[in-house]
Amino acid sequence: MKRLLPAWLWLVPFALVFVAFQLAPLGWIAISAFHVEGAWGLGHFREIAGSPFFRQAIGRSLEISLISSLLGLIIATLACHSLTRTSGPLRRWMIAFTNMTSNFAGVPLAFAFIILMGANGVLTIALQRVGLIDSFSLYSRNGLIVIYTWFQIPLGILLLFPAFEGLRAEWRDAASLLGAGRIAYWRHIGLPILRPALAGTLTILIANAMGAYATVYALVNTSYNLMTIRIANLVSGDLFLQPNLASALALVLVVLLAMVTLIQQWIVRRSHYVVER
Repeated sequence: MKRLLPAWLWLVPFALVFVAFQLAPLGWIAISAFHVEGAWGLGHFREIAGSPFFRQAIGRSLEISLISSLLGLIIATLACHSLTRTSGPLRRWMIAFTNMTSNFAGVPLAFAFIILMGANGVLTIALQRVGLIDSFSLYSRNGLIVIYTWFQIPLGILLLFPAFEGLRAEWRDAASLLGAGRIAYWRHIGLPILRPALAGTLTILIANAMGAYATVYALVNTSYNLMTIRIANLVSGDLFLQPNLASALALVLVVLLAMVTLIQQWIVRRSHYVVER
């Protein structure tokens, strides 16, 4: 079979799926976003820019995504550092647990957090009884940041762990022989090498948070204003359906994610380690 068929033919099934489920929907959204009442124009984008409601949705989505991604990245970085310094059954168990929790999202995750940290949740009541918190609302901004951060951590660990595994013990030993302490090693060797992986992971975490829908919808329904909630409301609302406006808002989301990706690429290009490789 390898002799009869050229190598690129094996990519045809993937290419067909990619075009059908990625490029075609994106192209339809791009065309629909500029279709305004039977004509073509920027009316939908002007409406989004001029509406405090849509601006609030964009701002809140960016805020929650950035905060939860940074928190998830910090926790994942510390976890990966700990995993590289452990071995045996504990390490295997933690990696298996991370793989399992990375797929635990959507409605089951929202239901689990309602039981744990809802108004009458087990953890909420326990912390109130010991006096650590007065009140906590899972359905507020802080509650959403907590649940977003939770599903960011396993994904961050899975993405960063191979990069931490690539750090060689000889580099630490050589730095130590030259008089570098732990802080100096991470400042001049460890973090510059990990910078591309950290930037790439942060980009994926932001995209993951910006596009999250099922968990937040199951948790707050439409009571909290986010971009994904607004897009879904515009195409499946009970009163007014505005799919073209939804396409424009989705295109704004795509542009925001593209800008984040460009920033990440700029950071990677400035990495001395990547340039020397």
